[in-house]
Amino acid sequence: MSCVFCGIAAGTEPASVVRDAGEVLAFLTTAPVNPGHVLVVPRAHATGLADLPPETGAAIWRLAHELAVALRADPGWSEGVNLHLSDGAAAGQHVFHVHLHVIPRRADDGLRITDERHEPPSRAELDDVAARLRQLAERGMSQRGDDVSAPK
Repeated sequence: MSCVFCGIAAGTEPASVVRDAGEVLAFLTTAPVNPGHVLVVPRAHATGLADLPPETGAAIWRLAHELAVALRADPGWSEGVNLHLSDGAAAGQHVFHVHLHVIPRRADDGLRITDERHEPPSRAELDDVAARLRQLAERGMSQRGDDVSAPK
């Protein structure tokens, strides 16, 4: 199966490119929330975050940051910006090539990113989840060879 974002990165699929930053590329999505809605993708295929080298992830973030700052600099483009990345089908990922959405926002655009389905968790529940996530992160860093004992 071919990957449309790999085709865009290779120049074999059409795209409205906003910025080419070498290992990462930014182009307009064909399904924008608002005008100026950009996707930032790595040139090399990575299905999900676990497949993405940390340096490439940092390059994606840098380019997204640059674009978000540019959008916010002109109130005609946006009053705010959302950065959104879905990792996996359960998270809503539809194109299985890592991509970070840079979404210009207006107060009246109708998009809502909220969850009012649940009561807020207690501090004890939050602390328990934080401890479990710390263990998972430390295990992942150890598997990659990162020094988990040294503060970052």
